[in-house]
This record gives sequence, structure tokens and C-alpha cells, in this order.
Amino acid sequence: MNKHIDFYFDIISPYSYIAYKNIVRINNIKFNFKPVLLGGLHNQVGITAPAFNKFKLKNMKNDCELISKKNNISFIWNSKFPINSLYIMRGYLTVNEDKKKEYLDTFFNAYWRDNTDLTLEKSIIQLLENLQINHEEFFKNISKVEVKNELKNYTNEAFKKEIFGAPTFVVNNKIFWGQDRLDYALDELDIN
Repeated sequence: MNKHIDFYFDIISPYSYIAYKNIVRINNIKFNFKPVLLGGLHNQVGITAPAFNKFKLKNMKNDCELISKKNNISFIWNSKFPINSLYIMRGYLTVNEDKKKEYLDTFFNAYWRDNTDLTLEKSIIQLLENLQINHEEFFKNISKVEVKNELKNYTNEAFKKEIFGAPTFVVNNKIFWGQDRLDYALDELDIN
């Protein structure tokens, strides 16, 4: 299949979680998963994240609950929002290809469905054990320079494409920002 949709995401983004839950329901389209560090991207673009504005934060929480309910997605606003997702996003890059979906399912669900405190190393270790991923190897791998650079490269790639938030879908070099733009990205794929 030559046609695909690039999906830029960060586990820290509740809208990325909602978009991901909708993506996994689609079987006939290829998605290229492009992890970014959303905080780093916001810094490059010069955006203050909604998490740091009490009015936006309140609206975002209500909005995510509303959208999740409408889409039959289990969702609980994480009491530790926001967190630094650096290790989790680097971790995605280190797991075997056949484990990537299970990894995302596990970490997205832990944070946005189960209210797991992912600031605790013991929480991450438990999730890795559930995935049958050696946690010592995991922490060793996410510290490698090439893994650090790979996440930076994805984040820089997003910035160069003028992406400013997550989730973002890219089809035919057109940007579709936000979980509610998935249908538009799918339409663009069908047009061409």
C-alpha cells in the first residue's frame, strides 16, 4: 500500500489518546506512527501548553470527557497531568516492531484510562513487566544517544512541517491537526 497517513503523537496528549483509540479501529489504512516530545515541540513553536492555563485546562478536561463518551472510549483525566513523557516516548522507539502497538495500548491506557502515575519508575517497570519487556534493558536503551536523537529528529521534523501540536495527521503534505481531523485526513487519502 503506497497510501498512508503520518500520525504525530505524544502519550501526554489526551487528544492523542482519543485519536489513537479511533485509529486502531481502522484496519485498511496504513498509519506511520511518529512520536514527538510535545513539550519540546511547544517550546520550538513558542506555544504555552493548555495544561498551564487554568481556563484552557478546565475546558480541555471537559472536552476530552465529552469526546470520549461520544466515541465509546474509556477515559479518566489523569490526576498527575501533565507529566514528562520523555522516557515513554523514547521507549516506543526502542521496543520491537511487533510490540509497538501493545506498548502504545498499555501506556495510553495506563495514563488515560487507568489514572496510573507514570511519574513513578515502579509504575513503568510494572507495565514493562506486563509487556514482557526487560526493564533494565529498556532503561539502558532509552539512554542511548541514537534513541535520544531519533526522538529529537521526529520532533524537529514535525517543527519543520509547521506542526505545532498533537495529534497531527499528515497526508499528501497537508496537515490535519487535532483528533477531530482524522476524518478529514481519511478523506484526503481517498481523494488522491
